[in-house]
Amino acid sequence: MSLLKREQTAPAWQFALIAVIVVVLVAVVATLMPASIDWRTAFRPAAREMLATGNPYHVEGFFNPPWTVLPMIPLALLPERVGSAAMLVLGLAGFDYGAHRLGASPLVLGAFLLSPPVLHSLLNGNIDWLPIVGFVLPPQIGLFFVLTKPQMGSAVAVFWLVEAWREGGFKEAVRVFGPDGGVLALSFVLYGLWPLRSGQEDELWWNASLWPLSIPVGLALLVVAVRRRRIEYAMGAAPCLSPYVLLHAWSGALAAVLRHKAEALAAIAGLWIAVALRALS
Repeated sequence: MSLLKREQTAPAWQFALIAVIVVVLVAVVATLMPASIDWRTAFRPAAREMLATGNPYHVEGFFNPPWTVLPMIPLALLPERVGSAAMLVLGLAGFDYGAHRLGASPLVLGAFLLSPPVLHSLLNGNIDWLPIVGFVLPPQIGLFFVLTKPQMGSAVAVFWLVEAWREGGFKEAVRVFGPDGGVLALSFVLYGLWPLRSGQEDELWWNASLWPLSIPVGLALLVVAVRRRRIEYAMGAAPCLSPYVLLHAWSGALAAVLRHKAEALAAIAGLWIAVALRALS
């Protein structure tokens, strides 16, 4: 009986320890770092606007699906730097979880968390970790995550659609895509064609997209993903098919090779070389 009691209470201690660690990390980050730019200018205002008026698109610079900001509302009510710090800690945990589930070894995991796209995302307060978490979730749930950033997850959505059709035809496709499709349709009714808002970003100097030259690569990767039934090729395809991709959004393509140590380390080294060359140019 005492053993059973210890087994039942151990998880509570673990959760308490994790909570303490999270609080300490958030406090340290909030003390040492200013509020990140994307949290300060886009996500926090959009979350507060969603709470106040129900329309996050009143905020210039917010282009993500409306459900993206719903879980951010509690953080948006905190002081700006505290909410920003909490987003960084959540992002770090999300990248870590997704990379671990994708098969990264400890060495590759550490290199991934210190790679330019991941650091860029964390320091800017962006949400690229959400699609990476979505990649390892069941499609019915994962769709809500991967479509928070279509430039990272759109090809995975196509891959899941084909897989659902293979498994059970139209009925299975509706079962898998019905929840997200219904919410997406409702968002168009409420907010109009909000995805078109991102078109104005294509010409900005910080756009790291290789489009349109990357279209053949993206299409080839998507075909390989469908034919071989391997999601990682679709993860790599999405950024190649988007006209707007910031550096941190390439973390999804990088995550596609995390289970392969040599390839992942080579890709991360190449990214650092690219960043160094860009800085020196």
